[in-house]
This record gives sequence, structure tokens and C-alpha cells, in this order.
Amino acid sequence: MHTHASPSTTASPHASSAPLSKAMVRRIVFSSSVGNALEWFDFLVYGYFATIIAKEFFPMQDEWLSTLLAIATFGISFLMRPLGAVVLGIYGDRKGRKAALTLAIALMMVGTFTMAVMPPYASIGIAAPLLILLARLVQGFAVGGEFGSATAFMVEHSASRRGYYASWQFASQGLAAITAATFGSLLTAWMSPEHLSSWGWRLPFVFGLLVGPVGFYIRSHLDETPEFIELRKAREAAGERKDASEAKGVSFANQWVNLVLAIGIVAQSTVGVYVLQLYMPMYAVKQLHMSAAASFGVVVLNGGLQFIFSPVMGALSDRIGRIRIMLTTSILMGVMIYPMFAWLQSHPTIGWLMALQAIAGIFKAAYSGPMPALMSEIFPTHVRSTGLSIGYSIGVTIFGGFAPTIVETFIHLTGDKLAPSYYVLLAAVLSGVSLIIVAHRMRRVRPLQSVQPA
Repeated sequence: MHTHASPSTTASPHASSAPLSKAMVRRIVFSSSVGNALEWFDFLVYGYFATIIAKEFFPMQDEWLSTLLAIATFGISFLMRPLGAVVLGIYGDRKGRKAALTLAIALMMVGTFTMAVMPPYASIGIAAPLLILLARLVQGFAVGGEFGSATAFMVEHSASRRGYYASWQFASQGLAAITAATFGSLLTAWMSPEHLSSWGWRLPFVFGLLVGPVGFYIRSHLDETPEFIELRKAREAAGERKDASEAKGVSFANQWVNLVLAIGIVAQSTVGVYVLQLYMPMYAVKQLHMSAAASFGVVVLNGGLQFIFSPVMGALSDRIGRIRIMLTTSILMGVMIYPMFAWLQSHPTIGWLMALQAIAGIFKAAYSGPMPALMSEIFPTHVRSTGLSIGYSIGVTIFGGFAPTIVETFIHLTGDKLAPSYYVLLAAVLSGVSLIIVAHRMRRVRPLQSVQPA
């Protein structure tokens, strides 16, 4: 189950084979990861302060309904991701990875700015939740094309270290989780409830506004990837002057099987974030009756392990294969998740919550570290940004965006506090099956790869 090849293409000969300098590696990693980190920081902070945001922008007599509306607004932005994936994915495949990355982070900052400055419902009425919703839709559109363009930019700089470079997509998520949870823990512990509700919850979004422009500046001064430059030269040599949408409609038409498999692969990774990172502080407070500060602190542990181990697992996948690592993780997660939640429910202590989050963080890193490189190898270069963006965005939309809403509603209706484990188990099974199919397809096409174009 070695995964340096793909169902649709062999490793590209256009990727740079010369070793990159450490300074260049740092630029590639930071520029590609900063948008992903900003996205997850913003989204995690929104989730962590959902109860306060609900009171500020969605005041209802029923507190549960108010919170649910705030969470649903968080989730509804994911409906724009597939559209953003198509538009920005095509844009990235036609105009370049750099152009798509620069546009994506500019749009992403719109949502962060809106959350930082938007007056509450008490000041401007119904305009407040509507503008919040509009900003999240714009950000969802931008994020839809972020993953594909950033991952393509990383993997197209080195054919031999794709796993390591692309793993920083999820290492940056871990760093974002650490930063967001640190904000949540410190603000909750140090500020009075009145100050936290009136203005303190906005501070993390102000911090995000400081990071965004730095990422935009660096992205706007990047060089295009060697692999895309070669592709553009080949197009020019062939006299390709077709309309982008027409060309993409033709070239992407035979990728639907790979797209479905990519969506299935994303399931376990995205559920690991939205259930085991985003939702857990709320779950710990409401269902396990722990302090908010303690629950945020536990997420720091999860994010720290993801930040440390994602690059390790990505680099390891360059040596022993991606599916071998990811499938093992899917099996272990499927076997262990229900017993871990059952034990936590019967022993609701901070120690056991830390143990669950530690295991979840390692599993998340082991699965997600190699995942972007594997997904990039499923799609050929000329549709890579589009395929990655659409596959990831649809997967996150279906399995991640509304995961907290689904789990919270299931618990509310049934009283079963083990609901998170059922959702994670379902995702692990689906991703495991998808990985097995991808492995089978790779073995089947490998004898033909020597004669297939990249």
C-alpha cells in the first residue's frame, strides 16, 4: 500500500528535484499554512465563544435555541465551500497557485474583520445576525479554495517530500487550536463574565486581523511552483487558449470516482476537528459539568500533539507509504472511540478528558499528516487544485460543518451523551473503506504508470 503514485497519475516529473534551501522551505510552509491556520483559528474561536455570540447576535428566550442558531450560522458558511472550491480551484489551475492563495486570504480576512467590529443585536437589530451570516458565507467561499491551492503549492515544490510539506496544512491547524484554546482559557479565567460578554470575546478576532495581512503580503510576493510553470509552458506550446470553465468542464469530467474517494478520505479528519476539538469544550461544560477554563486547556493538549506529530507522520509517509499509516489509524479510531467516551461518561474527570484528547490528537496527526499528499496524488496536475478544493470542501461540508449541531441535537433529543463517539465511528469506517478502495486502484494502475502522462 505504498502511495507515492496515484490512481490517476504518477508522481510528476515537473516537481523540483533539487533540494530547497531552509529559507525557501520556511517561506513555502508559512505562506501555504497561514491561511489554513487563520481559518481554523477564526472558526475555533467562534465555536468556543458560541454561547456568548448567541446572546450578542441571536437573542432568544430559549437559551438552547439561541446557541443552536449561533452554531448553525457557523455551519451554514460551509454551504459556500463547494462553490468557492469550484471557482477558486479553477482559478488556481488556470492562473496559478499563487494567485488563488492571495485572493483566498484576502476574502478570508473579511470574516475576521466583521467579527471583530460588528455591533451586537441590541445596537443595530436584525442587521447584526444578517451581516454576520453574510461575512461567514464570504469566508466559507474563500476557505473552499484555500486547501486545494495551498496543498498544490506545497506538493509541487518537491516530489520526494510531498508528505512532509503538505502535512503542515494540519500542523497549522494544531497551532491554531493551541492559540484559540489559549485565548479561550485565559479570557474565561481572567475576565469577568460581564467584560467577556461585552468586548473580551472580540480580542481573538482582533489578533487574527494582525496575522492576516502578514500572510497576504508573503503570498503576494511568492514565486509560482515549478510544476505549474512547466504545465503553463506546455499549454502555451500547445497553443491552448480555451475558456477556463469550458476547459475545466472537459478535463475534470473523468475525475468523479477520485472525487468521491477524496470526500470519503476527508471524513475522519474533519470529524476529528469538529467533534473532538471544536465541540469538546462545550461538551465538557454542558454534559460533563467541567469548568470552561479546564476544558479549553485540554484542547491545547490535543492541538499541541497535532502540531508536533503531523509533520512527523507526513515525513514518515514519504518513506513507508501514506495509506499504511492512515488505514491503521482509521481502524484504531473505530475500535477505541466508543470505549473511550463510555469511560469518560462514567469517569467525568479532567484527567480522563485529557487522556481522550491526547489519544485523539495523536490519531488526528497520524491520519491528517499524510492526507493532503495522498489527496494530491489522486488528481493529476492540470486539475489538482480543483480536485483537492472540491473534494476537501464537500467532505468538510457534509461531515464537519454541521457536526456540532447534529451531535448537540442528538444529545438534546435522546439524552445519550455518547453521541460524539457514534459520529466519529461512522467517519472512521467510511474513511477506512475509501482508503482500501484507493489502495486497490493504485495497485491496479501501477503497471500502466510508466506509459501514462503526468
